[in-house]
Amino acid sequence: MLSDTPSFPLRLFAACLLLLAATAPVHAAPTQAPPTLRLYAIDCGHLAFKDMGLFSDTGEYDGKPGEMAVPCFLIRHPKGDLIWDTGLGDGLASQPDTIYKPLGITATVRTTLVAQLAELGLAPQDIDYLALSHLHADHAGNANLFTRAIWLLSRRELAWATTEPSPPGVAPALFSGYRQARVTWLDLDHDVFGDGSVRILRAPGHTAGHAVLMLQLAHAGTVILSGDLFHTRENRRDRRVPPVNDSRAETLASFDRIETLLANRHARLVIQHAPEDFAALPAFPAYLD
Repeated sequence: MLSDTPSFPLRLFAACLLLLAATAPVHAAPTQAPPTLRLYAIDCGHLAFKDMGLFSDTGEYDGKPGEMAVPCFLIRHPKGDLIWDTGLGDGLASQPDTIYKPLGITATVRTTLVAQLAELGLAPQDIDYLALSHLHADHAGNANLFTRAIWLLSRRELAWATTEPSPPGVAPALFSGYRQARVTWLDLDHDVFGDGSVRILRAPGHTAGHAVLMLQLAHAGTVILSGDLFHTRENRRDRRVPPVNDSRAETLASFDRIETLLANRHARLVIQHAPEDFAALPAFPAYLD
């Protein structure tokens, strides 16, 4: 019998993504580091839901369909390259549409992350840093491609994600590469390059160690990548909390922190799963700087 709770569909979805995740990188000649900070938005998948009820615990989405973007981000800094979130997994690209009928979810990857990096002359082994907003399967699908990078990993997030049984939406084998990689363990906010331009900020609640990424770009100003702090623009506007979140109280506190930062810095928030926000970014291989 299938469970009617949210945890079962997310566990099954994570397990399906695990079976399809790719692990073999493609080699390419690396390009030189750019003179200034650049943000590239990469299409790492698409999700269609028959029922968006997983994304609000107050019923607004119950029984309603919806769609979500699944991006990855490449941040190019004069001191190195950072991948922020790794999408659904390149293994799905071999199937035009992957349909999880019991869940009412269709997952699609049209172009692999590896192929898109190659457009810039990069391969996974050329990436210096990997950071994940959190360890759900749709953000960690390609993580194991980057075992030569330094992983910037939340100690609290990993402890949460490796509990038994696995939390909803988590497939630990997708991010098992941390055991072979060099790891910088994060307990607090982290300044990636030491100059304030790329900062990982704690924003727990969706998961135990969830984080957002704040960039200070020369022309675009401050930009914050949301991870799953918000899933839709409506969730931000109405402060909606998904029922599968690890902590409702921490989610609301993280809402407050990030909204205050956005106001104080006159910053732009990119809600990563919102198709409108993804579409508003420069189309790869163009970039924001």
